[in-house]
Amino acid sequence: MCAQHGWPTFTVEQFKHMVGNGIPKLVERFSPENARTPEQLAATLAEFTARYDATRRTRRPLSRHPGAAGRAAGTGCSVRSVLQQGRPALRQDHRHYFGTGRFAAVRGSRPGVPTKPDPAGLYALMDEIGADRSATLFVGDSDVDILTGHNAGLPAMGALWGFRGRTELTAAGADALAAVPEDIFTYIKNN
Repeated sequence: MCAQHGWPTFTVEQFKHMVGNGIPKLVERFSPENARTPEQLAATLAEFTARYDATRRTRRPLSRHPGAAGRAAGTGCSVRSVLQQGRPALRQDHRHYFGTGRFAAVRGSRPGVPTKPDPAGLYALMDEIGADRSATLFVGDSDVDILTGHNAGLPAMGALWGFRGRTELTAAGADALAAVPEDIFTYIKNN
């Protein structure tokens, strides 16, 4: 899209640092300053969303450990997923790639509820499922996730198999890092 509009283009590494706060924020970040009026951003978002949705089933999950949620069942842990995107198609993709039954709940953004790192959506999910905040660990793969966990008053663990790395997760203040899903369960067991 950037090249087609004559805008500056970015490397994959640069885009990794643009994602993490929802698609509208990504669109704002890759749009040049002179293309950020509300009307232009809305048009660019619509164009991006159409392209994104047209290719959504050709992609694969980022996680190199897709079975992690399934393995949690035998540990007494319950796994929930909090997504920045709230569109139904993306929640359907979550089910497509990870199946049903692995996640006790999957929630995306909703109108009127701030996105991560604001903890409002996380609090709503925790309240809905009756989660004990003193027994909850927030795991994510970006600085936004670490901030979300801490903003909610929870320990936050960085997943090293995601799209950001050790340096960013550590700088964001991750309480622990997981190289493989078993590291999550070890942390839970020891804390």
